[in-house]
Amino acid sequence: MTAYKDGDPTTLNRLYGRSVGKPLRAAQQELVDTLLPRIAVPEEGPVTAERLFGDDRPLHFEIGFGGGEHLAYRADLLPDHGFIGAEPFLNGVAQALTHVRDGSLENVRLHNGDALQVLARIPDGALTMAYLLHPDPWPKAKHAKRRMMNDGPVQMIADKLKPGGEFRFGTDHPVYVRHALMVMRRFTHLFEWVAEGPDDFRNRPSGWCETRYEHKARTKMGHEVWYFRYRRK
Repeated sequence: MTAYKDGDPTTLNRLYGRSVGKPLRAAQQELVDTLLPRIAVPEEGPVTAERLFGDDRPLHFEIGFGGGEHLAYRADLLPDHGFIGAEPFLNGVAQALTHVRDGSLENVRLHNGDALQVLARIPDGALTMAYLLHPDPWPKAKHAKRRMMNDGPVQMIADKLKPGGEFRFGTDHPVYVRHALMVMRRFTHLFEWVAEGPDDFRNRPSGWCETRYEHKARTKMGHEVWYFRYRRK
């Protein structure tokens, strides 16, 4: 998962975490070579719906999409919306490209790299929804500043969301839950927690699919999963 040193998205320090895993299969490499360049987010300039999709449609952004299951599910569910996903792990990008191809998803654009560098180029107030699902927990206290849920990135997400826009965050890591709630309490002037009771964050909301990672965490590792929704004031 992308993270900045000291949690500051304006400081271009090194990216933490791996970017490449096992070698890609031939079919995956072909998608990286042929499909990715056609749907890649431009490396420079503003990132707008008009530039990416040719019209002024609602825009969604997923930070660290993993294998792309959730991104593809949402894009298929809302074909008239535009979806941007950023993921530094090349193997995850290759998996997402398979979903895009198999689903004929014309409303998806991908970035293989740092999510915050793309997010910074989105105009303020342009996003309808932002997603951060199962980010790397960096569980050691000395690594807490590497977490995506920190003041700098959360402030940027708030800036990019339109009033009434939604930020969705999910995790199966109890340390990260406590840290994230502590961070979000500092942003009550910008975000309203969409929850009336414990069931609202213990049960997956409609329109939020289960990813392979979440299924593994729940069934094989026995983890509880938490789902948080925050509405931009």
